[in-house]
Amino acid sequence: MRRFALGMMTSAVLMAGLASQVQASSKDYSKSTKTDLVTKIMGNKSYQVYSSLKLEEVTKKVKTKTEEKKKYTVKKKVAIKKSKKGKTKYKTVKQVKYKWVTKTAYKNVKKKKEWKFGKKLTASADFRYAHVQSKSYKVKGGKRYYYIYVDGRPVGYVNEKAFALSKANVVSQVSLVNNPSDSVGFNAEDAINYVTDKHGSLVDNDSVEISCKSAELNISDTGYVSSRKAGTAVLTFKYGKAKATATLTVRSDAKEGISSANLAGQDTDLADNLTTWSASVGATASSRDTSTSLDLVKSSNNYWATNRAANMKTFFYHPANLSVAGSPNQEGRVSSAVQGIDIYGQDMVSTNLDSGYANNREARGHMVYYNLKGLKKYNWQLIPSTELSFATWLSYIKNVKVSPYMKLGHGQAVGSTKKYAYVVANWNRSNNWANSQELLRVNKSTMQVDKIWTFKVWNGSSKYPRIFLNADVIDDKTIIGLFHNASKKRFEFWKITRSGDKFTAKEVAATNSNLISKSVAATNSNLIISNSSEVQGFVWDSIFDYYYIGFNDYIFKIKAGLNDDASDAGKLLNYYQFSTGHREMEGLASYKGELYLNLNHPTETLKVDHITK
Repeated sequence: MRRFALGMMTSAVLMAGLASQVQASSKDYSKSTKTDLVTKIMGNKSYQVYSSLKLEEVTKKVKTKTEEKKKYTVKKKVAIKKSKKGKTKYKTVKQVKYKWVTKTAYKNVKKKKEWKFGKKLTASADFRYAHVQSKSYKVKGGKRYYYIYVDGRPVGYVNEKAFALSKANVVSQVSLVNNPSDSVGFNAEDAINYVTDKHGSLVDNDSVEISCKSAELNISDTGYVSSRKAGTAVLTFKYGKAKATATLTVRSDAKEGISSANLAGQDTDLADNLTTWSASVGATASSRDTSTSLDLVKSSNNYWATNRAANMKTFFYHPANLSVAGSPNQEGRVSSAVQGIDIYGQDMVSTNLDSGYANNREARGHMVYYNLKGLKKYNWQLIPSTELSFATWLSYIKNVKVSPYMKLGHGQAVGSTKKYAYVVANWNRSNNWANSQELLRVNKSTMQVDKIWTFKVWNGSSKYPRIFLNADVIDDKTIIGLFHNASKKRFEFWKITRSGDKFTAKEVAATNSNLISKSVAATNSNLIISNSSEVQGFVWDSIFDYYYIGFNDYIFKIKAGLNDDASDAGKLLNYYQFSTGHREMEGLASYKGELYLNLNHPTETLKVDHITK
């Protein structure tokens, strides 16, 4: 059981709170008060960020006043006698007088130590959408000033009022498909963008108290809301003084999403008995890489396909990481491992989560946004370091936004439009279950989730579900999902359309081939042959009307038929093999006829040329 009453707080949490109060009331502030490394959520108010904050002995000129008696003389006319004519005669005499005079003097006096700020760096508003962390603070005038790390780089001190103190930010509207076969339900934690404590530190989702008010629905002890029957509920999220609500609706139509997979599919003889290496081989190869995460790659790659029909060149090296090295938990760690990418105009988004953790049913991580106008092909790798000048670094991170900790699933079903980024957060070990699929919409201006839907796609009934581990969200109402029907050795392409909150699905193409017949995995000194290989990237090119499917060293080009004649939709047009030294492919993206591919170790986005010809 998790988090559903304040009385369930552990003694460790209570003791930590008491310890925090003791630290805050301490009178010896000459040193920093250390805390666990925590993620800080920036608030809407902006405060000055300083390079340092030190107690220094101050020498001041003190004004002093003294009084002394001072002698002075005055001249005075004195009558001495009258003349015969009766006139008075005068003479001038000197008279001594005294007065008190105040003297002002200055002297240097050493006063007690005072807090002195260092150089003004910038305003905290510049970090509103960055990933901010801290592990120490100092108290000045009864106020806490935290030393912050921004996108992994040590920066300086800021008043804690710059943080979102005791705030809860959740998705206001959650719409679930009616799914009588869903054995899990909706995890209410997925609706949390962030919840903070009184000091603006991110609270673990499991510590948030969640309650459900509804006549039809209820929340389980583990925090899930069933979607097996229609109804509406108000979810309340609470931690201390932080509180927020979300409205959750289970839609009424239990037949929504039921369709048919009746396309004959396109036969192909181009791909016959092709093999590739598995992810475990790539992981083994990368573990032998001696380069560190902060090593600057200073040269571009140019990989040619073995048939010389296409090549891919370095477009962008991602930052080595965007969090403090050694961040102890998933919430605080912005992984350098990218699982998926998408590009729209000058915007690129990536899904960042540790590759091993991507296999978790509740896989979460961060979505990162890049403004490509400020793109520097090589230098952005150094964002978490101090090798860049502060001014240069600041100009880079103003073009980067990091989402709160969010549900991502496998991370390879991602897409974006002008205003939003999307991810279909499916579990890549679900074994094609009949449970609902979750679509999260992220507002690119804030990089916070603002709407969640679930949908289902069944071929006739729940016995034949279609789970999309790879998908491309092509506009704000349409998803193209890729389904590998392993039992029939074919790939199916599905168009899922949203109208309001309702989703309909239609099979639009099929390819009668596994494309990759075998994959080779390494276990110690042995090789294991598998009859399947995981897709590592999928995208639709809207200009040339092609689907691209990526495996670790192959890209397949398939006719989509979405723009014109669909008679040959699903036809394999060509394939390309690239030798990258067992670097894993992690996502494909397309914009206006250009194709992009992501490789890990190190994380690198490449632009693919000639492939559309």
